[in-house]
This record gives sequence, C-alpha cells and structure tokens, in this order.
Amino acid sequence: MNRSGGLVRSVRTTLEMIKFSHTLFALPFALLSAVLAARGLPSAAAVGKILLAMVGARSAAMAHNRLVDREIDAANPRTATRALPAGALSPAFVRTFLVVSTLLFLLAAAWLNRLTLLLAPVALGLLFLYSYTKRFTWASHFVLGLCLAIAPVGAWIAVRGSFALEPVLLGLAVLLWTAGFDVIYSLQDEDHDRRTGLRSIPARWGGKTALAVSALLHFLMLPLLIVVWRLSGGGGLFGIGLALTGAALVYQHSIVRPGDLSRVDSAFFTANGFVSVALAAFGIADVLIRGAAGPL
Repeated sequence: MNRSGGLVRSVRTTLEMIKFSHTLFALPFALLSAVLAARGLPSAAAVGKILLAMVGARSAAMAHNRLVDREIDAANPRTATRALPAGALSPAFVRTFLVVSTLLFLLAAAWLNRLTLLLAPVALGLLFLYSYTKRFTWASHFVLGLCLAIAPVGAWIAVRGSFALEPVLLGLAVLLWTAGFDVIYSLQDEDHDRRTGLRSIPARWGGKTALAVSALLHFLMLPLLIVVWRLSGGGGLFGIGLALTGAALVYQHSIVRPGDLSRVDSAFFTANGFVSVALAAFGIADVLIRGAAGPL
C-alpha cells in the first residue's frame, strides 16, 4: 500500500514538475494544424501518434529544463519549492523520466512517417537548447516560442508527410504568441534575473519596455493568423476564433502593469489558455462544417 501510495505521489509530483497542464498551450494548435492538413478529421491513428509525440517531446523538454535549472531554481524564492530543489524528486528519477520521454517521442516520430523521424533529433536539440539560453541571451523568449512553434508544423508533417506555407505561418504565429506571453511571465523574475546575471527582456530593458515588446509581438501574431485563415479558405467560424483571440490578447495586456504583477497568473494561464483553445475549437469546427473530406 505504501509502495502504491509512493508511486502515485511520484507521478503526481512529476506531472506538476513538468507542468503537464501547460500542454494546453501548444496542443490545440497542433490539432488545428492536423485538421487543416487533412482538410477534415485526420485518422484516429494519426491523432494518437501526434498526441504521443507531443507528450513525449514536451515531457522530455521540461524534465531536461528542470535538471539543468535546479540550482538556479533553488536560488529563486519563486521557484525554490519546485520538485528538484525541494527534494521531492531525485535527479536520478528525473533523468530516468527524461530518457523514457525522449524514447517515447522518437518512437512516435518513427511511427508517423520518415520525415517526422528525420526531423525528430532537430526538434529535440532545439528543445534541450532552450534550457541554457537565459544564461547567454535575452532572446530566450523567442527560442521558447520556436520550441512551441514545432507543434503545428510537426502535426502538419505527421498528416501530409511534407512542408507547406500554412503550418509555417501558423508556427510563426505561435512563436510570437509564446514569446509575448513569456515576456509577461518573466516580469516576476526581473530583479532576481538582473542580480544573478540571467538574461531576459525585462532584466535587460525593464518592465515598461518589456510589456511594450510583448504587446508588439502579440499584435504581429494576428496578421499571420489572418493569412492562415485566408490560405485555408476559412469561413465565418474561423473568423470568430480570430476575433476572440484578439480580444483575449487585449485583455491580457490590460490587466498587467509594470508596477502591478498581481494578475500575471490570470494573464498567463487564463487568457493564453483561452487563446489556444478558442482559436483551435472555432478553426476546427469551421473546417468540419464546411464539409471537408474525411481522413487521409
């Protein structure tokens, strides 16, 4: 019984460590891209493999990040309670989890098609690189954005087996969106990053400039989404999703100010979760209602 209870606690702690719930950010964009690629519902097998690849890739990336940053996290009051610095999980356990997650991603990529397998090591390299970027560049926010941008591009390739302009533009939109909200989130660590020599836009230029940069990135995201909408032959429902996305981004920037970070969590979790889910839900519904073809 104790063994069983310990396993359950370890699993729960591991899911918290990798912020499994944050999969909500990239997953809807991947599903939207898969539906756009199929011009309808992809096969259940394709969706299942895409989900496995995403879970494996994201879990590996987060486990690697927590291992690499455990000393930095221990020195930051905001992150000192995370599983590794707090001693809730051992480095050996997290390394094992990292290896298993990496294998899951590679197996899912191999199971999809030849191109996804060939690109899988590139994706992993980028995901692992991000963990080091705050040590040498304030552009770490954009590297994180590029990591999430892999999701829609990879999902399209999983369905079609080839590149196209639509998923690349959707990926660029995800890059700008992610970089923008990561800048907002990093406002919480502005003083700590500056003291410890870590690099971020808030630490380099201050909160006011950081929020202006974030707003610009989110503004630039919208034209890219509009082009994706037009290229995909999107209808009214997809257009409503775009309008809701714009409204959520405006809301996000209306509740965070340099001197008041009390609503950062609402901006980061609620608004951005809404952006990804609303855009994907309306975009997918638009494709299906327009009578797109069945599984490829």
